[in-house]
Amino acid sequence: MKRFANADVAAAFKAYPADVRRRLIELRELVFETAAGTDGVGALSEALKWGQPSFLTEETRSGTTVRIDRLKKSDGYAIYFHCQSGLVGQFKELYPDTFRYEGKRAILFELKDRVPVKALRHCIGLALTHHLRK
Repeated sequence: MKRFANADVAAAFKAYPADVRRRLIELRELVFETAAGTDGVGALSEALKWGQPSFLTEETRSGTTVRIDRLKKSDGYAIYFHCQSGLVGQFKELYPDTFRYEGKRAILFELKDRVPVKALRHCIGLALTHHLRK
């Protein structure tokens, strides 16, 4: 597991229930792995935005912020994208039946879900390179 460079982010993860924390750590690892394997992204920085663990392309400014958090109304969790970026609409076109979406801002998962890693990695890569394509 990648070490936390930000104490506030580490504390946020520690506060999650164990089952949610495990899934969010898997999602966090996928974000970092995707960034490392995607040309033009550079190193990610990690912070809390709106109380949610967030990943920013501050070094290169190549993409939009990606956030992760548990769902408030269920036992699930989500990965969030800037609602005005158009990214979730693009994901819906690419993967209409692969994910469950929340409006223009999130891909939702239940704890029991098998995450389609290849498709999700593609979506994360698109978010982390969003500004390079504009």
